[in-house]
Amino acid sequence: MSDERIWTAAVLVIGDEILSGRTQDKNVAQIATWLDVQGIRLREVRIVPDVEDEIVDALNAIRARYDYVFTTGGIGPTHDDITVDAVAKALGVGVIVHPDARAILERYYSARGGELTEARLRMARTPDGAELIPNRMSGAPGIRIGNLFVMAGVPHITAGMLDALTGELEGGAPLVAETIGGWAPESEVADLLRQGEKDHPGVAIGSYPFFREGKVGANFVIRSTDGAAVAACVAMLTAGLEALGYPVTADGI
Repeated sequence: MSDERIWTAAVLVIGDEILSGRTQDKNVAQIATWLDVQGIRLREVRIVPDVEDEIVDALNAIRARYDYVFTTGGIGPTHDDITVDAVAKALGVGVIVHPDARAILERYYSARGGELTEARLRMARTPDGAELIPNRMSGAPGIRIGNLFVMAGVPHITAGMLDALTGELEGGAPLVAETIGGWAPESEVADLLRQGEKDHPGVAIGSYPFFREGKVGANFVIRSTDGAAVAACVAMLTAGLEALGYPVTADGI
């Protein structure tokens, strides 16, 4: 398993509202979950403001390191939606009004009794050479250019774009994960967890402690592309935890 090709991705979250705390990001979690199913590992997340040079610098820093890069936010109709311009600058290409995107938006607004204003037309702008990612929710498409995917900031719109990309990206084996939990202090089971990873190459164990009902406990997430290895590690940890006097709860506490 150590020789298996591991496909990787990064997410660049763009938006002052995320950095200010006024909006809580939900896209990272759904992109990460979707990537796992595609056999791609999310390795890095960055958050940058609506500042073109900072977006460009961040993109150039990460797009060469990973197989795929996803951006979220900043592709709407307003003046501070500058992601398209920043992506084009990072890639060294111009910005065009994509004819297919324009046609999609014309149909979308015409069907709703509206018109394609100059502000709305901004959502048809793409870096030159880009392909479109369908958006069933609001008409305005996402953008794919090379290994870069420019997504919406609104989570349910991004979810639809991810659905349109399902099966379209090359990846490895999907990640299998299983969770168990116990009222066990991490410090008392650390050696067991370490041994679990040592005895099951290719398996990663995440430990997530909590404090509830006046007691400490932890949930343990066992991950691997090898389902049999996950099952074997879960069995080993379950037996080890119960031998230490900590009954195990399947699927976590």
